[in-house]
Amino acid sequence: MMRPERHQPSVSVVRCEALFVSALQRSERPDARQVRRAVAAAMRQYGDCGCAAQVAQEYGEHPEIAAARMQWARGAVAEAFRRPLTRVGRAA
Repeated sequence: MMRPERHQPSVSVVRCEALFVSALQRSERPDARQVRRAVAAAMRQYGDCGCAAQVAQEYGEHPEIAAARMQWARGAVAEAFRRPLTRVGRAA
């Protein structure tokens, strides 16, 4: 008997969902440190499955607002968690 395959969301998706459900607001113009802290706090409060459930609930109740918030969350997470660029060909 085959077991159903379980979907594991990427770290980026989990971070976006966590920021989405956090108390941090776009109007606060948060910096990378604030975004990282908000993501960590939401993960502690809700867990990854809890964040996803909260996102689903908001999309069900307020889809027009939820879409804009998720768009902001995706951009903020990408900026806050991007890896620093390294120079190619730089001597060690």
